[in-house]
Amino acid sequence: MLENIRKAPAEEAGDQDRLMALLAYIIGIIVPLIILLTDMKNRPFQKYHAVQALVAQIALVLIFFALGLIPIIGCITPLLGLVALVLFIYWGIQAYQGNYFGIPVITAFARQQGWLS
Repeated sequence: MLENIRKAPAEEAGDQDRLMALLAYIIGIIVPLIILLTDMKNRPFQKYHAVQALVAQIALVLIFFALGLIPIIGCITPLLGLVALVLFIYWGIQAYQGNYFGIPVITAFARQQGWLS
């Protein structure tokens, strides 16, 4: 599920960096946008997780919208929503622990677009 997990150096990921990374996954699209539209984007740890969380959340919205158009499959979207909630909480905890990690497809897409280094 996770690829390339490594601990961030202590001097790179301070308490505020880790907290903002956690909130980027847990609260939703608003926190990643705040990070990316303010000076917080200059903090590599915050920017990495803000970009990754934002792309994952937008992908999730698009997937739910597409599934909602299919009547039979649309009925299971609440279950998929619960699974997504658990994943975002897990990713937030990983970020709060100071980890860089990759989300399959999402991280590769963000790197391909040049949003992540």
